[in-house]
Amino acid sequence: MPTFRTLDDLKVDGLRVLVRGDLNVPMADGRVTDSTRLERLAPTLTELSDNGARVIVLSHFGRPKGEAQAGMSLRPVADVLGKILNCNVAFSADCIGQAAESVINSMASGDIAVLENLRFHAGEESNAPDFARALAGLGDVYVNDAFSAAHRAHASTEQLAHLLPNAAGRQMQAELDALAAALDKPDRPVAAVVGGAKVSSKLSVLGNLLEKVDMLIIGGGMANTFLHAQGVEVGASLCERGLASKALAIMAKAKRADCELVLPVDAVVAAGLGGNVETQVCAITAVPHDKMILDIGPDSIADLEARLKACKTVVWNGPLGAFEIKPFDVGTNRVAAAAADLTASGALVSVAGGGDTVAALNGAGATERFTYVSTAGGAFLEWLEGKALPGVKVLS
Repeated sequence: MPTFRTLDDLKVDGLRVLVRGDLNVPMADGRVTDSTRLERLAPTLTELSDNGARVIVLSHFGRPKGEAQAGMSLRPVADVLGKILNCNVAFSADCIGQAAESVINSMASGDIAVLENLRFHAGEESNAPDFARALAGLGDVYVNDAFSAAHRAHASTEQLAHLLPNAAGRQMQAELDALAAALDKPDRPVAAVVGGAKVSSKLSVLGNLLEKVDMLIIGGGMANTFLHAQGVEVGASLCERGLASKALAIMAKAKRADCELVLPVDAVVAAGLGGNVETQVCAITAVPHDKMILDIGPDSIADLEARLKACKTVVWNGPLGAFEIKPFDVGTNRVAAAAADLTASGALVSVAGGGDTVAALNGAGATERFTYVSTAGGAFLEWLEGKALPGVKVLS
């Protein structure tokens, strides 16, 4: 992970600081339903405000495709942000031009404002130099605190950092430090837990991790494809049979890299998904032809708990079963709790990320006891794939 500047390297008293945050939060009927991203942005905004900056928050919301749409305005999000910060947050009806300038010119040191959705302008997603220059004209310093958007080379995440003195915000700093601790210079042995429905969505992730970890634990529907490739009958389970050859190639690559690839040894199966379906536990080699593998079984749970005890670092992406529906959340919950307990005792560094992963760890009550849980989706996956993230690279 490259070195980068932080808020410790900036003197901001009296300056206009453009903060690229991620206010793209879940909403329903015009109301914010999950304020996690706003809460994680708050420390950076508060620190800059306390140090006398005029704090100007930039963000996208949704996919308006370069046109202003009332349903994708950041105004209601700005109101919630103000409640979290316990202060008045001004709002500009545009992110550039006279409207933005008027709001910023009326700000005093310590004030905070949110500018309207960046994606109301096509120049944001096209990384247009003229749009970036218009944004740069509103500030003296640029701070990126949106790791979740760092995989996009957009005007506010990449181009803008070339135009102003820049640094990572506290959330970005914490994210990059956690990722470096997990894969760049980790304490070994290192395990990666990779779950989810489809191998096809994570081929690049698996290929990169094999070169970096000592143990690759595969769960969820993904495991079924690997089992099928080995000739194991997986019944009516979700399985990408057409990817059997790629699964075999990954297993061969793991062997060459001296990376142990771990699959379930037993499973919880049922005729279908549902809260009241009849379930049974069976060996992974004895799955009935008309049943679906929906969770790992007790022997697999015990195996993974023991393996984690032997590790110093774990990177987690994806659930181990159909965790959204009880009772198929047991495997994910138990193994996540084991990782969380080891972390809390100081025996394990645990870093997790991805949308389903966050939901799964929240359901397991393990999130707060992991070393770091990223709310980024695409950016976290691209980091797992070993890709350079434009929004991070430009800060180095």
